[in-house]
Amino acid sequence: MDIDRVDPDLRATTRRMPRFRLENALFRRAVVGATRLAPGARVSGVERRTARAGGVRLRVYVPERASGAALLWIHGGGLVMGSPRMDDRLCGETAARTGAIVVSVDYRVAPKHPFPAALEDVAAGFAWLVAHAAGYAVDPSRIAVGGQSAGGGLAAALVQRLHDEGTPVAAQWLWCPMLDDRTAADRFRDAEDHFVWNNRSNLVGWRAYLGDAFAVAEVPRYAVPARRGDLSGLPPAWVYTSAIELFHDEDVAYAERMRHDGVEVTLDVVEGAPHGFESWAPDSDLARSLIDRAIAWLDARLTPAPTPR
Repeated sequence: MDIDRVDPDLRATTRRMPRFRLENALFRRAVVGATRLAPGARVSGVERRTARAGGVRLRVYVPERASGAALLWIHGGGLVMGSPRMDDRLCGETAARTGAIVVSVDYRVAPKHPFPAALEDVAAGFAWLVAHAAGYAVDPSRIAVGGQSAGGGLAAALVQRLHDEGTPVAAQWLWCPMLDDRTAADRFRDAEDHFVWNNRSNLVGWRAYLGDAFAVAEVPRYAVPARRGDLSGLPPAWVYTSAIELFHDEDVAYAERMRHDGVEVTLDVVEGAPHGFESWAPDSDLARSLIDRAIAWLDARLTPAPTPR
């Protein structure tokens, strides 16, 4: 991809960012290890705790002024890497600005733990949050589910599952979500070497997660969110994608299908930003503007309507 397609304020940082060549086994092992050791961060006014939902580790962000709302957050990493500590800053800032308790799930990753391991772990995280809602003064009807990249895809899948189970979710907050294995199966997309995350790495991620179910006519339920036919009844959704990233087409298509099926959708398309730029260039004007819009949207969905007098 030509660097000229990247926003001028992001070009220098983009040039320094590694491309995730996950098809290279040595590179993959090095990157997986590095993401597990990523430095954490603390946000003023937010206490960071740890907890467990059975064998699943959780990172809990508790703001000084809690609002009675909560967010289950799911980190990215192409389904094969990553850790909650990568998102300490965003989770902490979200807690501080909305008053929501944020619970981030340290789910198992593929290929050692293929589908449905990650989905079962994030479902356990949600169940833990509901079970401990009273202890955190959280209203169970004011819990949202969100995530970035692979975490955004897992968030979409979890929301579908919770909807089918009759469990209410206040909102879905989907940051550049990884939603459709058919993108990875389209080898023509390999020709454009997208910054940060290209389709060859995408293929590695989906194959590791789905195994023999990758790109078959019918995949297991909740394995690939974009494969679901009927999207009606899902909670309000905020979906962001970049105009120049690999996931643009699948993200826009999913947002438009939800809207067609009657779901309230806000689609935020950022121009000139490589995949996940808000994580690796969080202080850029483009990222700050996106984060402000996202948190404002979430805060509005988690704030109860005023009681009529």
